[in-house]
Amino acid sequence: MSSLVRTERLRGEPPLLVPGDPYSVVVLLQGYAEPEGGDAVRADGSVTLVLPQAWGPASSHRESLSEDGEAKTFLEEAARGPILVDTGGPWAREALLGALAGQGVAPGDVTLVVGTHGHSDHIGNLGLFPAAALLVSHDFCLPGGRYLLHGLGEERPLRLGPGLEVWATPGHGGQRDVSVVVAGTALGTVVVVGDVFEHEGDEDSWQALSEDPVAQERSRKRVLGTADVVVPGHGAPFRVVREASQPETKDLGNSRQDSVVGDKEPTVHQ
Repeated sequence: MSSLVRTERLRGEPPLLVPGDPYSVVVLLQGYAEPEGGDAVRADGSVTLVLPQAWGPASSHRESLSEDGEAKTFLEEAARGPILVDTGGPWAREALLGALAGQGVAPGDVTLVVGTHGHSDHIGNLGLFPAAALLVSHDFCLPGGRYLLHGLGEERPLRLGPGLEVWATPGHGGQRDVSVVVAGTALGTVVVVGDVFEHEGDEDSWQALSEDPVAQERSRKRVLGTADVVVPGHGAPFRVVREASQPETKDLGNSRQDSVVGDKEPTVHQ
């Protein structure tokens, strides 16, 4: 039997909390992409906060990173505090600050910002976090602009902590897109993917926005094979439900991804 995967949108409005141990996930701002006539689209990217269970505002004092050590050490150290995955566009500055404040997090508390790719609607507010380490696509730098090599690749994720990794998920923006994988939450493994998935049910549209559709399809399959919840770049988080498919399932044929007809039906992947 082959594996059949269907996706279902998570209900609820941001901030959407998925508690976990040792990390919780909070979708602070939900991305969107709204056509405005002709070729114009008004868009902004999702913003997600990863919070270590051991962190709290009372423990927000931070120590300066030493000048000696490898990227792996610095990444693990930075992941001890609040981690922001994407920052939205600069037009979302006030919304971002308000969403962080709602979680008891000040910009100075953020110790690591991960930018899934280099588009303006995903990293437009990096300037709010000068004291944080930055991992933007595959570029990792410490506060002050000290860049370090780390060896991230599709077969070599970066481990930030127990159940917390950064994956190379190329395709949408070229070869250097990344995703953040958080295991051990109340909903299972959450993967924050940037624009690897634009939104739930994007099967007919993502290729047109991809710089490398072959690589992105590979990344999408990898995410669907691991995630229980996906946080896409421009839509609501969605569940990934795996089922054993029956032989000669009607209408699936040999297609890789098919949407079930009907607005309230889940999206089906094979």
